[in-house]
Amino acid sequence: MDRRALIKWLMLMAGGAAFPTLAVGRSGAAERVPLPEVDDFSYAWLKGQARHLAGQAYQDHKGDIPAVLKRLSWDDYQAIRFRPEKALWRQASSNFQVQLFHLGLYFQAPVDIFEVSDGKATALAYDPDYFDYTGKEPLGDLPDDLGFAGFRVHYHTDFALDLAAFLGASYFRAVGSEKQYGMSARGLAIDTGTGGEEEFPRFTAFWLERPAPDQTVLRVWALLDSPSVTGAYAFVLDPGRDMVMDVDAALYPRRVINRVGIAPLTSMYQVGENSRRMDYDWRPEIHDSDGLAMHTGNGEWLWRPLVNPQTLRFSSFQDADPRGFGLLQRDRNFDHYQDDGVFYDRRPSVWVTPSSGWGKGSIDLVEIPTIDETFDNIVAFWHPSEPLNAGQEYLFAYRLYWGAVAPDRPREHATVRATRTGLGGVIGKKRTTFSWRFAVDFAGGPLALLGKNPDVKPVISASRGRVEITSARPLSAIEGYRAMFDLVPDDSTDPIELRLYLSLDGEPLTETWVYQYSPPAPGDRDLHNPG
Repeated sequence: MDRRALIKWLMLMAGGAAFPTLAVGRSGAAERVPLPEVDDFSYAWLKGQARHLAGQAYQDHKGDIPAVLKRLSWDDYQAIRFRPEKALWRQASSNFQVQLFHLGLYFQAPVDIFEVSDGKATALAYDPDYFDYTGKEPLGDLPDDLGFAGFRVHYHTDFALDLAAFLGASYFRAVGSEKQYGMSARGLAIDTGTGGEEEFPRFTAFWLERPAPDQTVLRVWALLDSPSVTGAYAFVLDPGRDMVMDVDAALYPRRVINRVGIAPLTSMYQVGENSRRMDYDWRPEIHDSDGLAMHTGNGEWLWRPLVNPQTLRFSSFQDADPRGFGLLQRDRNFDHYQDDGVFYDRRPSVWVTPSSGWGKGSIDLVEIPTIDETFDNIVAFWHPSEPLNAGQEYLFAYRLYWGAVAPDRPREHATVRATRTGLGGVIGKKRTTFSWRFAVDFAGGPLALLGKNPDVKPVISASRGRVEITSARPLSAIEGYRAMFDLVPDDSTDPIELRLYLSLDGEPLTETWVYQYSPPAPGDRDLHNPG
């Protein structure tokens, strides 16, 4: 992982992930009670373990690893490297290999990792010979039951490159065809975006199925635990041109959970075309994703551009049985980023497709202020309308797609290609009222096939304020259309919800652009320089 990518993992861990229970022996070495090795491992067995665990009082998972690992510097932790020749299944002519992450620095939560072969689950014991260490701080003798921080998966197309990684709380991520890490997913989100303290459930153990020599999918199971819930997860990793993950989750709440996030996605947005608040960097745009795409239960396509807000921002899109949603990086033009180190133009999009009906609820988006790119400040997830009750089982199944283009996307409608904002009004004419301009570019679908002078109209709505100076005109540079309008806000600083699409003869030509605009206070509305 590159430096900025690992910093993100550390920030996530520092943000509240729980640590496993350890008892310290007389020698000071960490002693953990491991999960059992079993001869008949199955997902049903794992669900039974999770259900049983939910009936027990939660044990604080704050760990106690050797002090030398806690005080490692950044450079010393980076100097602990897994030896590729020690990779799991390296000698088995497998399409997959697994390398393990060492504990240390902020990664202080040991996880149990098992290999499953013919139903038999065997624990992977910590071995210092798995790792090379070239740091300055002597590590000394580490305990045999130290455990690991997580693992990463490599594929036969290039064993030198990561395919996926599971590391920290319930976070995991993968690459698409461009072999570039970006945003992350999580097993579960609790109390995200409430303004209060968020709970971070943690994968406490993993089971990795030993693949057959010709097997092209990898099966992984995980046990999740937190003060509020336990869970059993089953993953099927299917790398083709892009990574596809099938996820089955069984949740067993310990208490009533009112704010739960299913299939949560986590990303970063610092600065982009429509949100210039932190525009101090030499690079024009810095983000892992530029929008939230939604395919609603009734078939409508929505696109919500992301922002880096001044304060915590929360958006909720009510729905029933959503067909899919995802955080996408639609803009894949290198010139718009100019980053030849981490290549934001290559960051994967992630699309969630429910495997069955999820009922009523909402797709929720949380946007958190950030000053730089090391903090993942964007979260999107499905929130069921009904709370999860203690003592019940809740099953969710979905598919995650990691790649440049979402597999489910508008086929008959144009999509948003760019959103730009700035001071409204008419150039050369004195402004007497503050307004904010929105310019939204659409392309694809039927737009390039329209005849001469079609009567394309922008359909615009605002929850408050007044919309004026509206237009929709061809934009030959993208073989599409540009819609523009000014919003004159009222005196309130509360967010204003906006919607826009293009129509011809009353029929929609495009997906629906949705936006949340927070107007400045009346005293801060400079007619010439809004700041």
